[in-house]
Amino acid sequence: MSWQRTMAAALLAAAGIGVLPVAFAVEVGQPAPDVELPAAVAAAPKLSALKGKLVYVDFWASWCGPCRQSFPWMNEMQAKYGAKGLQIVAINLDAKRADADAFLAQLPARFGLAFDAAGASAKRFGVKGMPTSVLIGRNGEVLAVHQGFRDDERQALEAKLAAALATP
Repeated sequence: MSWQRTMAAALLAAAGIGVLPVAFAVEVGQPAPDVELPAAVAAAPKLSALKGKLVYVDFWASWCGPCRQSFPWMNEMQAKYGAKGLQIVAINLDAKRADADAFLAQLPARFGLAFDAAGASAKRFGVKGMPTSVLIGRNGEVLAVHQGFRDDERQALEAKLAAALATP
């Protein structure tokens, strides 16, 4: 196991999620798992209710440094492409909701949120690190999976969103 995978497993375990089996990992071209969106705010209670929209699912935690960089970008993308059919849903995996709320007080989200302290959604998606994002097409199929977030990736990620929105 590489040091990155070992570190990701340790971080997820610390968040109360545990080591996730590879068998659950989503792959491009496959249908996205339908998951409950617990304690959803400005999002549907279930992922399947968003079929017909381009959905950007982002798994995050309050202790995740790159998540702090991704939230302003996701706000910008939701504002820019929401009317064209984009729905961003960020699923928090903190064991304590208060930790997520403190993060959101500093970096408010203007997109859908869900809070999954049990980590069931992350297990279904095979999340191995924070943040992990999954782009789901209007037909419910996985278009892209991305782990991490860096400022130099913003343009490439936006290009994927724009291209997917241009496809009926």
